[in-house]
Amino acid sequence: MATINYMVKVEDAKVSQIKKALETANIKVISIIDVYKSGEGQGRKDEE
Repeated sequence: MATINYMVKVEDAKVSQIKKALETANIKVISIIDVYKSGEGQGRKDEE
């Protein structure tokens, strides 16, 4: 089976939430890498 790479941009989501959503859709997740964050200090309130 071939491996395919995708880039997904999300707002207000944790890595665990993204992984769970993909696996719920029967998509096998090999890895998730955080490559860029914009708007540091803005956005998610749960990190405060």
